Amino acid sequence: MVYITRRETFNAAHRLHREDWTDAQNEEVFGKCANKYFHGHNFQLFVTVKGSPDEKTGFIVDLKLLSKIIKKHIVEVVDHRNLNVDVPFLIGKMPSIENMVMEFWKILTRELSSYNCTLHTIKLIETENNYVEYYGE
Repeated sequence: MVYITRRETFNAAHRLHREDWTDAQNEEVFGKCANKYFHGHNFQLFVTVKGSPDEKTGFIVDLKLLSKIIKKHIVEVVDHRNLNVDVPFLIGKMPSIENMVMEFWKILTRELSSYNCTLHTIKLIETENNYVEYYGE
């Protein structure tokens, strides 16, 4: 089994906030991330797929194609957007990086289903100190 990873980047704003909590509760749990004016990040998204290389091309998947899929179905939807209000697949969900990668997983699994590879992991870096990895479990 061979693993290959494609990196894409996007910028987006969000607010970690529960409407059913007081401002004090939100600030206690989410700190600065509960800022009523939102805040932004320069995200790095790493998508790793696995499979056996094709005999003719030597590829698990053409990385240009993988990039197009990620850009069309994820990056173009979230880039320079407010994740709380502008992104259909995040409406009604807390836009934490944990929830984001789980939604990305659903989308990419569907979009890659007709190719000779399997989604292995998604890594989303929010800051130099915070990132999440998701293996679809």
